[in-house]
Amino acid sequence: METLSLSPGLVLAALLLYFGLLLAVGWWTGRKANDNGYFLGNRQSLWYLVALGMLSDSMSGVSFISVPGAVWKANFGYLQVVMGYVLGYLAIAYWLLPLYYKHNLTSIYTYLEGRFGMSAQRTGSLFFVGSRLLGAAGRLYLTAAILQTFLFGPWGIPFGLSVSLIIALILLYTFKGGISTLVITDALQSTFLIGGLSICIYALYQGLPLDLRQQGFFSLVQNSPHSDWLNLDPWSKSYFWKHFLGGAAICIAMTGLDQNMMQKNLSCRSLKDAQKNMVATAVVVFLVNVFFLSLGVLMIEFLQASADPVLQQVKDGKALTDSFFPHIALSQLGPVAGLSFVLGLAAATFSSADSVLTTLTTSTYFDLWNLDARKDLNDEQKLRYRRYLHIGFAVALWASIMAFKAFNQQALIDTVLDLANYTYGPLLGLFFVGMFTSWKPSGKALVSACMASPLLIYGLKHIPFQQYQFGFELLIVNGAITALLLGLAARLR
Repeated sequence: METLSLSPGLVLAALLLYFGLLLAVGWWTGRKANDNGYFLGNRQSLWYLVALGMLSDSMSGVSFISVPGAVWKANFGYLQVVMGYVLGYLAIAYWLLPLYYKHNLTSIYTYLEGRFGMSAQRTGSLFFVGSRLLGAAGRLYLTAAILQTFLFGPWGIPFGLSVSLIIALILLYTFKGGISTLVITDALQSTFLIGGLSICIYALYQGLPLDLRQQGFFSLVQNSPHSDWLNLDPWSKSYFWKHFLGGAAICIAMTGLDQNMMQKNLSCRSLKDAQKNMVATAVVVFLVNVFFLSLGVLMIEFLQASADPVLQQVKDGKALTDSFFPHIALSQLGPVAGLSFVLGLAAATFSSADSVLTTLTTSTYFDLWNLDARKDLNDEQKLRYRRYLHIGFAVALWASIMAFKAFNQQALIDTVLDLANYTYGPLLGLFFVGMFTSWKPSGKALVSACMASPLLIYGLKHIPFQQYQFGFELLIVNGAITALLLGLAARLR
């Protein structure tokens, strides 16, 4: 067991106060919440609050832990992906948002129903539900594992029970208010994320040897060999254009074609406000990722200067680089930095996990079960189904987290993005064909094309192409194959 710089009781007290604040917000925003408030916040959300909240939702606990740790192996290479994100956010602002507002959508997959039919809407929703459930589970698993090691474990609480407690707390403050609650709580959690990151960077920098600190923060980062970010080897999976274009595609798919991210944007007062939110998010996400990567350089310098054994464990393959940040923050930097880390990690993770319960409920309610259009159900019955869905997805989230615990063997940032390559490709292909062609394949052919594409991608990735390595461009290839299959199905109809 590692030596903590703060007691488990202090960590628990801080988390309880934090959740108490979220519960108070949930109670206040949910007092008069109706269906329109739950699903779209009555379209009265302030764009700057949505933009601030999207930071923690975009970053997640995976970014908080994995991005700094990955600097050890990949240097600043992730910056190439982040640059692609900026292009993706601009494409969403001026390409997708006008479409969504034009059709006055609550679920973005309703667009697919109008363009192709109900089969497309349900297929798009199924891919979203699977993608988001697994992505949220991966993000929450990382936080739960850290809290298990440093908080619940020492008290003998089993991992499954600790995850149940975390999800139960999330249910409490999201159950009634939905999006109305999430816009406020996510903005609050982004504030904790930025504050926690800033305090940890400061504490880590102050903990470096004097000769390193004398270089100055920016010079230290810039002069580090780990700050190298540009890869011009086309055979490498981290080649610049693979990362840049793949990053843009990931952003478009995981944000612009994702009900979880778009539902908050659709709660803004107008299209113009939603576009302001998206451009502001692009700028903030880029800057915060630069600081996450800079934190990775500081961690490496700190571990090397102190000859910390965790560095050797990673070198020997006995630990993942995901262990760097929690190890340093919770056992090396003192109680203030330790608590800042815990609250920042909680903010980054729970912002992603709490919203997924609401948006999975929304997509299933509108797209898969079509409950909103059911004339045989009264408002009370619809409300009951909505709440059943919300609780059901909480249980599914728990089961998915336990699966990650059993099977994950790599850094979570890689796992989450690898899953995106497979699950978001069909969505990318569907929306591309819907917006830029007149093709209209039959329902069965559309479903078959969307199911076949990820399988073809899996086979393609495992075929040796001499020295070529697939990177994040695999998502683009997946979307292109889906589009080609849809075009072929339309011609053969």
